[in-house]
Amino acid sequence: MKLRNFLLAATTALFTLQSQADEGMWLLQLMQQQHSIDLMKKQGLKLEANDIYNPDGVSLKDAVGIFGGGCTGEIISPDGLVLTNHHCGYSAIQRHSSVEHDYLTDGFWSMRQEDELPNDRLSFSFVHSITDVTDIVNADIKSGKISEAESMTRPYLNQLAQEQMANNELNGKPGIRAQVYPFYAGNSFYLIIYKVYSDVRMVAAPPSSIGKFGGETDNWMWPRHTCDFSVFRIYADANGEPAAYSPNNVPLKTPKYLSVSLKGLSENDYAMVMGFPGSTSRYLTASEVRERMETTNQSEIDVRGVRLEVLREAMAASDKTRIQYANKFAGSSNYWKNSIGMNEAIIDNKVLEAKAEQERQFNAFAQGKPEYQGVVAKINAAVEKAIPVERQMMYLREAFSSAIEFRSPVQVMDQLKEALQKKDNAKVEELKGQLERSFEQIHNQDYDHEVDRKVALAMLPAMAEFLPLQELPDFYVGITDYNAYVNNIYDNSILSSRANLDKFLKKPTTKAIDKDPLTAYSRSVNAKMLEVQNAGRELEDLSLLHKAYIRGLNEMKDTPAYSDANFTMRLTYGNVKSYEPRDAVHYKYYTTADGVLEKEDPTNPEFVVPAKLKELIQKRDFGRYAMADGTLPACFLTTNDITGGNSGSPVMDAEGNLIGIAFDGNWESLSGDINFDNDLQRCIAVDIRYVLFVIDKLGNCQRLINEMNIIQ
Repeated sequence: MKLRNFLLAATTALFTLQSQADEGMWLLQLMQQQHSIDLMKKQGLKLEANDIYNPDGVSLKDAVGIFGGGCTGEIISPDGLVLTNHHCGYSAIQRHSSVEHDYLTDGFWSMRQEDELPNDRLSFSFVHSITDVTDIVNADIKSGKISEAESMTRPYLNQLAQEQMANNELNGKPGIRAQVYPFYAGNSFYLIIYKVYSDVRMVAAPPSSIGKFGGETDNWMWPRHTCDFSVFRIYADANGEPAAYSPNNVPLKTPKYLSVSLKGLSENDYAMVMGFPGSTSRYLTASEVRERMETTNQSEIDVRGVRLEVLREAMAASDKTRIQYANKFAGSSNYWKNSIGMNEAIIDNKVLEAKAEQERQFNAFAQGKPEYQGVVAKINAAVEKAIPVERQMMYLREAFSSAIEFRSPVQVMDQLKEALQKKDNAKVEELKGQLERSFEQIHNQDYDHEVDRKVALAMLPAMAEFLPLQELPDFYVGITDYNAYVNNIYDNSILSSRANLDKFLKKPTTKAIDKDPLTAYSRSVNAKMLEVQNAGRELEDLSLLHKAYIRGLNEMKDTPAYSDANFTMRLTYGNVKSYEPRDAVHYKYYTTADGVLEKEDPTNPEFVVPAKLKELIQKRDFGRYAMADGTLPACFLTTNDITGGNSGSPVMDAEGNLIGIAFDGNWESLSGDINFDNDLQRCIAVDIRYVLFVIDKLGNCQRLINEMNIIQ
């Protein structure tokens, strides 16, 4: 089907489904073509399409960007002030923290611009332009330059991006990055050019007892009382161009920033979210949903559960360890709980049954259409063969690539052994340097050898319960004492300690390499991983089947017309709205700071309330951030369709003003990445009034408040 016809079918589907709540992560560049702007106006939007996305001018799009590598941030001042979630800025906060300067516990407030802290490996990316290159891809397929399957591979898409940039005026300029993405499972393609700023400095962050209030217990839950925000600033060179950190850099003068609204909100008010949702899989078959449950989700539940139990105990016993592992723990626990909730929600929300019905309808539609007939059966047959391999790979990756961090650079060891045998002294010295760097990479500031030992001591026997012996690395054969095996690795390996490494580097021998227990362990893990990877390569590529399936679903005109999320800019619109998850239970659409004190538990680190915040709440010292009844709003619900990557996204009102920051979804809808539930799906946002209250009253950072354009 030609692209124009595909999108026409998509447009029809959009109008068919506009009565079904607010499902959809819409591409900004297709707003007018798909008439989604008309539907947004019917729900209350007061802006025009060009106010939101204008390829030839400034629009809301220019106030939103990618924060770091997996979140969204928004510009809230003319001087490059960025607002995002606390959990998005968490790694930066953690890297700046120490026992002496514990910003995780105490928060961080820069009272002067010169106090703002630079960050390695942190960037902010603006979308500069979006260009349809579908015709170019189709021409390459038609000419035989590539196959249809190759058109969706990263090597081809990277090459296409380079070709398209060759004559672009931005080519070679600082901070410019270009990438081609497939959409609608390869039915269309867009070249997106980003402008990336790498000097991003930490400006403010509340204590974790505020920014992560509720911890694991409240994660993915409603009601929420978490003030999940942090503040950063983009710096540029004197010309406003991207530049590496320099004390001479200046705050970026941004052409567009969001005004902040204190007007408040009511149920059914229009709300929209702009951001970069990471990944959804809304077009899976029932067998593929089952595969997700049994492979990715179950491996995360099992393996991460083992590791998290070890880390909890170690972090509770030491402030140093707590700071070291704070970001690792948060990242691991987030999707551990998500996987638990998703598997439950898939069953509770009857997702498998819904997918089976969709397949039945598709098969009826496909009769007499050769391009669609038999597609579902082929997908299901391929998935059945893939599940055992995918399950094994996921468990191995979770345990031996993620949970246990102590690993040997086997290739370096093998090359060093060969150089020693050949008496190639120059090569030996080069490889000794590489081994030194490997040691530093392992024993970094966020690694504790004894904590990792405890993880390995728990993980190895657990994996013997999760997988049969033949699916595990061959080092398992013959182990009679896990403690002895693990302790030998962590005590006696070349990379176990500085003393062991120095002893080896002083007189490296092939015998020492052959006897090194970490290298033997790592070689065994690598061999099993390679074996499973090779088995995976023999499985059928489903990309073309999915391309046909999704195209056919849209032709049926009974499915949404948006492409699955792929960490590109999307817009979702909806309303502020309460919900009823089960019989006799009604959840109001907002919470207040009173709930913070109701949840307070000084014996539980997740529910400790800072003394100053408690005093402010008790005294009702909320200033202009209070609601009409004198209470302080905390969080609120909308029907916006979001997922991971939307963390930090601005929640805007009908006029494009900032009213909150998206930070979570609700437990009942954790199957939403696979199947959107019109009744249960909710976006959880922190109310911007709570954010400003914390900055102003608790952080005493009025200088930041003064930077913003605040609408009363």
